[in-house]
Amino acid sequence: MTDTTHSRPAGSIDPRGPRFGAGITSVLLLVGIYLAIIGTSPTLPGASLSPRALDPGFLVQLLVALLFAWSLVSAQTQPLSALFRVLVQPRLTPPREWEDARPPRFAQGVGLVVVGVGLILHLVAVPWALVIAGAAAFVAAFLNAVFGFCLGCEIYLLLLRAGLIRRGAQAGTAT
Repeated sequence: MTDTTHSRPAGSIDPRGPRFGAGITSVLLLVGIYLAIIGTSPTLPGASLSPRALDPGFLVQLLVALLFAWSLVSAQTQPLSALFRVLVQPRLTPPREWEDARPPRFAQGVGLVVVGVGLILHLVAVPWALVIAGAAAFVAAFLNAVFGFCLGCEIYLLLLRAGLIRRGAQAGTAT
């Protein structure tokens, strides 16, 4: 979606915002994966739930899931979006093109599902679930942060072309 560098069309975002957030998310996921690998929480089915819920890897990935969920509820107030908008964006030139906010928002939902499944499976003592889900989310966030390739956005566009998602009103988010 193209536009002048001075005005942002409704329902669009600065495409550098999601990449910034993906960079921070990548780091958080990497820390969560590392902590999950070295973690000592028991994954035996009979073990208590409490040690698994207090595992540092679980807590870091829970933070990532909360950030994903926050993006779905209020992308404008989500901490990584606000950080970009307040500290980074004013120091950059205006973007040459604006991006439809719907695909990145959908991507946040995909991230929430992937990390959420890992969290739930970890709580029910499935070995390596936290590491595998965190690694899958890390790959997607890393691709977005480093190469500008948003895997969740591509899934959104495929679903749109297949008619499984219908084109609706622009989502009003600001990044």
